[in-house]
Amino acid sequence: MISKIIKEDLIQATKDEIESVNDIVIVSHISPDGDAIGSSLALANFLNTLEKNVTVIVPTAYPDYFRWMPGATDILVYADQKEQSDEKIKNTELIFALDFNVLKRIGDMAFVVADAAAKKILVDHHIEPGNFANVVISYPEMTSTAEMVFRLICRMGYFTEMTKECAECIFVGLMTDTGSFSFNSNQSEVYSIVSELIKKGVDKDEVHRRVYDNYSENRFRLLGYMLSNKLKMYPEYGAALMCLTKEELDRFNYQPGDIEGFVNMPLSIKGVVFTALFKEDGEKIRMSFRSQGNVPVNEFASEYFTGGGHKNAAGGQLFVSMEEAVRVFEEKLPTLEQYMKVEHDRQMSI
Repeated sequence: MISKIIKEDLIQATKDEIESVNDIVIVSHISPDGDAIGSSLALANFLNTLEKNVTVIVPTAYPDYFRWMPGATDILVYADQKEQSDEKIKNTELIFALDFNVLKRIGDMAFVVADAAAKKILVDHHIEPGNFANVVISYPEMTSTAEMVFRLICRMGYFTEMTKECAECIFVGLMTDTGSFSFNSNQSEVYSIVSELIKKGVDKDEVHRRVYDNYSENRFRLLGYMLSNKLKMYPEYGAALMCLTKEELDRFNYQPGDIEGFVNMPLSIKGVVFTALFKEDGEKIRMSFRSQGNVPVNEFASEYFTGGGHKNAAGGQLFVSMEEAVRVFEEKLPTLEQYMKVEHDRQMSI
């Protein structure tokens, strides 16, 4: 039995909006990951079964290893197809905002989405949702936005109509946002949902292979270089930092998604409870943070790096040089010391 977590008035409001329109746009965040792509394509697939005219738009390119997903080749990338995307957003009747909490997460798309006359529905699992949407479905306790899409479809009474293709996309979002069910996935209902997706025909082993065993040689070599040359340890805190400059990324012919998952790897070192990965991106440094236990990287990201996220997975950015970003990181690292020490000591006692 899967509980009814989403409030009934939100379910009904969403259903009413869907039934009243024909043209729908789905948008998600910059550097779309498995949950952004999975939840967006799952919802698009579902809406297509209702004979709606649906367009998925993402701000920047998504990783090649998601291109096999049903509907992926129809996604518009705003950075490359701005004029077409602007027209779709301006003329649509309903906009679904998936897997982001505030409009700045969608980059240059934010202005046209904010100005669009269409009603807006936010479906997201990050904390502190913005106030740009008419219907706000925000549940940070959920594993992923894909889980929320599954629950939404079921609660609206359409589980029978859910296709295998829709189920595959939901599974990708669930799988990737839990690190293949290695974190944030201790709730029994998550596996009830997986069971229902398998009943729809999802081959979870094949989906896992297509996502995680489908990387480029350049990514593999970049990983080796980073672990050998760019891993800096802070044993007094149980922390690790990795930094990649644009020159280093270019050397390995970096493509979107090539460093996905890298930030998690030092957490497999005994005693490491907090990791960070910095990537040079134009004039700014993009940051990913991961942690274990009660180390609140979302608070760390929000306080010092204009970011946010979940307790154990967050991100941020600074418009400074790499050297300055590292300096700020090292200066602020002691603010997490009390949390890191408790988790570090727990790990070392195992």
